[in-house]
This record gives sequence, structure tokens and C-alpha cells, in this order.
Amino acid sequence: MELNCKALHILFCTLGTNDVKETKIGLLNLEYENFKMDPNEDIKGMFNRFSIIVNQLKGFGEEISEGKLVRKLIYSLPESWDSKKMTIIEAKDLKKLKLDELIGSLLTHELMSIPLKRENEKIIKEQGVDVNIIALKSSKCKYEDSSMEESSEEDEEMAYLFKTSPGS
Repeated sequence: MELNCKALHILFCTLGTNDVKETKIGLLNLEYENFKMDPNEDIKGMFNRFSIIVNQLKGFGEEISEGKLVRKLIYSLPESWDSKKMTIIEAKDLKKLKLDELIGSLLTHELMSIPLKRENEKIIKEQGVDVNIIALKSSKCKYEDSSMEESSEEDEEMAYLFKTSPGS
């Protein structure tokens, strides 16, 4: 009787463990499928998050080919990386591209683009003020022009009324 109870306990634990395992695998697969680079995230941070998900899936026995991982990472990049994505897709055979080669290429691109981004932000900041002033001046002039057109039309109407009034 005691051995039967132990055997039943082991069976129930095994069944529960399998259900939990399947649930975890399902959640990790969902996280993998919905994976995207966060807006203020760098390549290293993105890759660390990605690696955690992939390693957990592999820990549960899930097999993911390197080609599939490479494609997932490329398509997880935001729109600001579109030119680099297209360059990689056109220049490389994604079936043969290694994950570490992709990460190296992305890190290099990120490091090279940081000074350019800073320079562009500086230019935009400097020109942004001027652009706003010009836009305000332009809209002010436009407003003044339209009000002048309206007032000259009103003047003409008033002049016509005075010309055609009975005492003239």
C-alpha cells in the first residue's frame, strides 16, 4: 500500500511538472515571437535580453537553428536601423551568417553611428530654434497678410456703401 502511494505521488508530480514545463515553454515562445528592440536600448542590452530567452528555451529542450535566430534578431531591430537591416539582408547569406558575426556587425555600426547621432542632434537642436522662429514669423506674416486682405475688402465694401447711400 505504501509503495502504491509513493508511485501515485511520483506520477502526479511528473504530470504536474510536465504541465508547468509546457506552460513555461509556451510563454517563452510567445516572448521570443514578440521580441523587439526597445526604443532606448542598445545592441548589447537587446542581445542580452534575447540570449536569456533563447537559453531558457534551449534549457527546456527547444531547438532553434542559428539561421532562425539571426533572422529574428535582424527583424527585431527598429525602423531607425532599416538601412543597416537591408544592407545585411542584401549582402549576406542569412543561412550562413553566424549570430556572433551579426552582433559584431551591429555593434560596429552602433559605435560608428553614435558620433553621427550626436552631431545630428546638435545640428537639429541648433537649427530647431531657428526653424521655430521662422515658422512663427511665417505664420505671423501670413496672418497679417490675410487680415490685411480682409480689411481691404471691408474698406472697399464700406466705400461702396457710402457711395451708394442716399445722401451722397
